[in-house]
Order: sequence, then structure tokens, then C-alpha cells
Amino acid sequence: MSSTKNLESRPASSISGHNDMTFDAKSMNSQTCLQRNQVEKKQSILSRIVNTLWATRQTRDFNENADLLVKTTLKELIIYIIFLVVISIITFGMTSSINFYFTNVMMKLFLEQPNSNGVTFKDIGSIDDFWDVHSEPILNGLYWETEENATKPGYIYFENKLLGVPRLRQLRVKRGSCKVHSLFEKTISDCYDSYSYFNEDQSPFGIHEVYNSSDGENPFRYSSSDKVKASIVSGTFSTYGQGGYVKNLGLMMAESKELVENLKNHIWIDRGTRAVFLDFTIYNANINLFCQIRLLTEFPATGGAFSSWTFRTVKLIRYVTPMDYFVLACEIIFILFVLYYTIEEALEIKKHKLKYFKEVWNVLDVVILLLCYVCIGFNIYRVIEVNNVLDSLLTNINKFPDFDSLSYWQNQFNNAVAVVAFLSWIKFFKYISFNKTMTQLSSTLARCAKDIAGFAVMFYIVFFAYAQLGYLLFGAIVEDYSSFTNTLFSLFRTILGDFDFEALESASRYLGPIYFLSYVFFVFFVLLNMFLAIINDTYSDVKSDIAEQKSDFELGEYFKRGYDKILTKMHLKKDKILDIQEALAVADADGDKNLSFDEWRTELRKRGYADAEIEAYFAKYDQDGDKNLTEEERKQMEEDLKKQSNKIDNDMQKIHREASITSKDESDESEGSDNEHDEESKQNLVSHIEFNILTKRVDTMEASIGSIVNRIDSVLTKLDTIEQAKLKRREAMTKILDKLNNANSVKDDVQRAKLQEMIRQELEKWDEPLSVTPQRANSSRAVSPLTQSSSSLGGMRTKSSYKQQ
Repeated sequence: MSSTKNLESRPASSISGHNDMTFDAKSMNSQTCLQRNQVEKKQSILSRIVNTLWATRQTRDFNENADLLVKTTLKELIIYIIFLVVISIITFGMTSSINFYFTNVMMKLFLEQPNSNGVTFKDIGSIDDFWDVHSEPILNGLYWETEENATKPGYIYFENKLLGVPRLRQLRVKRGSCKVHSLFEKTISDCYDSYSYFNEDQSPFGIHEVYNSSDGENPFRYSSSDKVKASIVSGTFSTYGQGGYVKNLGLMMAESKELVENLKNHIWIDRGTRAVFLDFTIYNANINLFCQIRLLTEFPATGGAFSSWTFRTVKLIRYVTPMDYFVLACEIIFILFVLYYTIEEALEIKKHKLKYFKEVWNVLDVVILLLCYVCIGFNIYRVIEVNNVLDSLLTNINKFPDFDSLSYWQNQFNNAVAVVAFLSWIKFFKYISFNKTMTQLSSTLARCAKDIAGFAVMFYIVFFAYAQLGYLLFGAIVEDYSSFTNTLFSLFRTILGDFDFEALESASRYLGPIYFLSYVFFVFFVLLNMFLAIINDTYSDVKSDIAEQKSDFELGEYFKRGYDKILTKMHLKKDKILDIQEALAVADADGDKNLSFDEWRTELRKRGYADAEIEAYFAKYDQDGDKNLTEEERKQMEEDLKKQSNKIDNDMQKIHREASITSKDESDESEGSDNEHDEESKQNLVSHIEFNILTKRVDTMEASIGSIVNRIDSVLTKLDTIEQAKLKRREAMTKILDKLNNANSVKDDVQRAKLQEMIRQELEKWDEPLSVTPQRANSSRAVSPLTQSSSSLGGMRTKSSYKQQ
């Protein structure tokens, strides 16, 4: 009562508010459920998309589903083939044979043109040779100031533009950087060591105080690496730093020739000089290629001069021609592929955790992806940096353009792309490993890895022993053995048949031949043949094992099944068309040339078609909807059926032609089996009517076989019952014999013996009907269960009559 009063005493607004809150809670719950259902639906759609796009053999559970395994493998293989095609287009679009010819022309111009004394840049051997070569053939190659080229200075071979101005850069060592032996201190006062970072001289020298230049550069004063912005260069004798004593040449030949003569006259190169660089860049707009050239002359502590060079032909401006833009489109597709494979590898790592990295192929996937991201990053950096360098060059043409670092990193980019292409082709084995033949290489290497590792220890012990011996014996005389690294490569070349026996013999008349012959005997004839024997034995074992194994699946069988399915569907479709054509011909029972729906349905029902299918096909041509097909409508149906039949025939002929072309690549044995399989499949194809008749016959046979099986079961049950009764009676007779032996009522031993003999004979007679003698088994057929059962019953009757007696 109190609660009722309280409710009555509440205002109506509070009660309505309470109801509103309850309704709001219910609506919120329903909205939450709807949102949850929508989220789950989106997640299911997302998971379905992920499973469709990124399903691999490592992320999907096949559960002995061979067709799903084949489809997944084929999908991976096709996608990866497209990826390889894109990479090939990008790599071949980056370079061409014209790069070689452009580089070759520049090398002949600057390296092989002689001066008045017949000395080329390759032949430089002294300071005088350096000045003669740089003042004549080098400057003549840089400045083509002829009457034809007078209006366009700075062009080489009239086609190649010299960008900016060339630059000379010198690196020196400090005076007294090495220590003279005490015996020669009075005779030799100055000592200049080989170049190193710690011995580098950065102090002014020569006429640095009085030298004047229009551009404000003093080649006798050191410029820091921040100002020069050169790269670290690895030469023949040392690795050189980024600073130096720098002088830019001019835009015209006369100006540059005067600068070179001025430096020569003021002894810019002296005993402290260790390296002089001449750097310049050439651009050919016809082929859109840059050639960054560095001519290095080293003046080692031994005296003399040694020349070396670097020619980097690169394509820094990538997108000019239509083909370049096609390569750009392929690069965009390449980025999409990289993102696709990144997601794929992430899903595999998520599923397998650290076990993912136990497979070599998975590690190779990660390496390829990392290199791809490096290449993509540098591609973006190159586009930005080239634009900056060209903009600064156009603002000041008297400036030296720094293409050295760009060309260097472009070369590294090309190398990285080449490595990615190489590894990508090697990775192709991963997608064809389902075939046992394709696993021979990896299986052979994996199985003989331990043996090769043990052999490698023996080989390198002998190899390094000969390398050290050769370096110590011939390092001072023979160029191929001048350093330990050169000695190693020379010994490897000797294994391949590339050697200079005369140089060894001239270096040491006795030790040279002994060294060469012993090395050839132990390394070439013994160790190399041991290595080949390991590979051959392992390959033989692998081949024998593979012959007994089965492939994960056979693509040929998969395609044959698909081929058979297509043919079966086409034959069934054609049979259906034939049924309709026959029905159309005989359905007009009254002969009024108008086909009614009832006549159509009656005729097609005989051929096993459903009412819905019959009505749909009839309504397709019954344009006026009067449930009757006029003569024109029937002709239209006949024409359509004829077109469909011809189309199916053409498709089947096309499939047969493709199958015959494909089968030419297979062996004769597989071709014969395919033909037999096709003939059998053709013979097994039947029409709907024949199929229905065969179905009824099979049902009748199943019913008959079922009754026969039931009868056989009943006979077997009776035989088991008879056998059990026989065993019980035999036990009873055995007990009777025991009692007769112990009975005293029978005193005559002769009668007792006769009685026992009769009982034994009777027992033997019981066994005869249920067994088959060897003679009978060999001479006649086996006894049927019914004969055995009748014989058993006859034996039972004999036993019962004897018991009554």
C-alpha cells in the first residue's frame, strides 16, 4: 500500500521521464547492437578481402584440399611473374647499349690522344708528362673551338655540352712526415711520406702570398672539405680526402691554357704532391646522359707518376621521352607491388612469429623488400637533388658543378636495382618448388653443405698457403702478385686457366716453375676434383630420391581436370540444345503450326526438365504472352538454338586446338595417355534421356543386389548356428566315450573296442561333409555355402539316427 501511495504521489512528469529514460536505454542498446553488427560485418568483409588478395601457402590452411593449394600456388606464381616483368622493364629502361658507346667515345678522347711527344694520359710517368698531357690533349679534348663551333663554345664533338668549368684539385703531404735513418740524416735532409689523413699538408705553399686571381681562388692555399665538397676517392696507392688545393679552369681554351701554364711555371706540383684530380661533367641532350669524368694522377713516395680514371655514365634526368614516362608508370606499379608484398610478409610474420625467419626464402623476401625501399627513397632524392644542382649551375656558368656525389649514388642505385633484379629471379625458385624436378639444385646444395664446409677448410688452408708464398716470392717483380689481394685473384684465375707462366719463370728461374706446377697439381687436379666428386655424389643421391618422391601436385593433372570439366559442360549444354530442338520439332501434335505451352511442357517433361526451366525458356520467345508460339517465334527460337550450337562447336574446337598445341611440348607417353583420356571422356558423355534410363537401371540393380546380400547374410547366420551345434554334440560324444572307458558293466574288451571304433567312425563322418579334401579342391570348383549347409543337415540326420539306435 505504501508503495502504491508513493507512486500516486509522484508527479506525472517524473513518471514520464522515467519511461523516457527506459526507452532511451533500450534504443541505445539497439543502436550499440547495430553498430557492433556493422563493425563485425566490416571486419568480415575486410578479412575476406585479405584472404583473397594476400592468401599464400604459408598463411592458408589447406586441410588436404589439393585444388585450393593449386589455385593459391598459381595465383602467387602469376602475380610474381607480373612483378618480375615490371622489374625487368624498369631495369632495362634505366640503361641501354648507348651508355657503353658514349663512355667509350669519351675514354678514347681523353685517355688515348697523344701529345707532341706521343705520350697519352695512360702513359704519364713523371711531372713533366703530366703538364704536357694536360696542356695539350686534355685541353684540346675539353675545348672544341673551331669555326663550326665558334658560336657555341663548350661543346665536345659538337654534341656533348661541358657543364660549368673543369676543376683541378691537389692533395699534399707535410715536409718531414717520415723519419730518415740516422746513417742518411746528413745526406738526405727532406722526407715526404705516403699520403694519409694524418700526413696531409694543409698549410700554404709556394707563391700563395703574391698569387692573384680574378675569381678569388688561390690554388696555393688549402680549401676545406666543406668548401670543396669533394668525395673520398680510393686510388691505387692510398685513399684521398675531400679537401685540397683547388683551381677552376676557364670557359675558353685560351684562358684555361694560360692557367695551366701559370701553375706549371710557379711549381704547383712538387715533391710534396701526392695526387692531382681533374674533374668535369659532360651532358649529351640527344641521348639524355651525363658522363662524370675524373682523371687522377698519383705521385707516390716511390717517385714517378701513375694515372687512373673514372667514367660514370648515368641517366640523372629520368623522364623526358614517352618511353621514360612508360617506365615511370612501371615504377608506380612497382611501388604498389612493394606495398602488396610488405603486407603479405607482415601477415606471414604475424602468423609464424620467429619461425618465419628459419626459412631462407623468407629471409630473402625481407632483404628484397628492404632493398626496394632503399631504391624508392633514392629515386625521390635524385629527382630533387638534380634539380637543385642544375638550378645553381644555370645561375652561374663559371662554377664547377658537383655531379660527383650524384653520379656516385646513382651508380650505387643502379647496383642496388641490379641486385634486386638478381635476387628476384633467384626467388622464382620459391614459386616453382612444388615440382620435384625444380628442387634438385636446392636439395643438392643443402645436402652437401656440410661436406662442402669441411672441404672448404682444407681448400683455403692450401690456397692461402700458396697465396702467401707467391706474394713473398714474386710480389716485388710480377704485377699479378704485387699485393696480397692481387695474388688471391691471380690464383683464382689460374684455376680457370688464366695465368702468366713466363712472368713467374722470369722472376725466378727455379722457384717459379716449381711453385706453378705444385699449385696446379694440388689445387687443380686434387682439390678441385674432390669438390666435383662431392657435388656429383650428392646429386646422384638427390636424383634417386626425387625419382621415388611425388610432387606436391601436378599442374598438368589440374589443367586436364579443368579441361574435362569444360568439355563436359559444353557437351551437356549442347545436349540440352539438341533436346530442345527435338522437342520443338515434334511438340506440335495437332499440326496447326502454333506451339502451345501445354504441348511444349509435355514434350520437355519427357526429357527430364523442370517446370520453372520450361516456363522461363518458353516465355523468352512468347512475346505476345498468349501461351502460344507462332511460326515466326518458332523460327526465331530455331535460329537462336542453331547459333548457340555453332558457338559451342567453335569453342570446343578452339579448346581442342589449344590442348593439342600444349600436348606437343609433353612426352609421347603423356600424349598417348591424354588422348586415351579424351576418348574415354567423349565416350562417357550421354544425353539426358540415356542418363535417365541408366539411372533407373542402376536403381533396379541396387534393389536386386540388396535382396541377394540379405539372403547371403541369412545363409551365413545358419551356417554359424550349425557349426556351434556340431561343437556341442562333439563335446557330448567325448563325454560318452570317457564314461564307457570307466564303466564296469561292459566286461568284454572286444565289444568295448568295437563300440569305441564305431563312435570314432561316426565322428569322422560328421567332419567329412563340412570339409573339402585336397583332391576335390584341385579337381573341381569350391563348394557353395548352400551345398555345405545341405551336407551339414545330412550329417545331423545321421547323428540323430545313430543316437536313437
